[in-house]
Amino acid sequence: MPRATTPRKIRLETHQDGAFRFAVVADTHSKPHPATHQRLHELEPDAILHAGDIGEPTVLASLAEVAPVFAVRGNIDGPISDVPEVLLLELMKGDTLKLRVLLLHIAVYGAKLRAEVARLASQQRASLIVCGHSHVPFIGRDRGLSVFNPGSIGPRRFQLPIVLGAIDVTATTAQLRHIDCETGKVWTPPAMAV
Repeated sequence: MPRATTPRKIRLETHQDGAFRFAVVADTHSKPHPATHQRLHELEPDAILHAGDIGEPTVLASLAEVAPVFAVRGNIDGPISDVPEVLLLELMKGDTLKLRVLLLHIAVYGAKLRAEVARLASQQRASLIVCGHSHVPFIGRDRGLSVFNPGSIGPRRFQLPIVLGAIDVTATTAQLRHIDCETGKVWTPPAMAV
């Protein structure tokens, strides 16, 4: 958990119909997959969230060619000008709060929220936590909070997929999904035998 417990706050406005799309990336480690820009252009996001382990700051400048970028530092990132350790994004439609997202790099142990992250999310009244670090794409719930890890679009680690995420906000809901960076298709975990 970052030393700073007060996140920087960002307020964003939805479209007139209440819609908004975030593209979500993490763990670029200075080398985003070559198809990253193509996938982001296909998504047509209103904003891009980067959940840390950016690597070279030029990664953020490159992503910003597609849409505004909101990023947090990861554990491999040194001081990057104006990149905080924690962000709280409030998505508004006029005076109505649509979604409050807590963005930080390390938030879970496996599928469980770290206690200090759950406390911070509760204090900030966030309903969605977006994190990175593990390179493992994940959508889940813990302690009444939704948790989203987009996976990694950086160099492949072990047999993990190279994926990014999308958060599609509508007038009534927010949908989370993963996209295979290599194919552009929706990514779902492979079936497992037990």
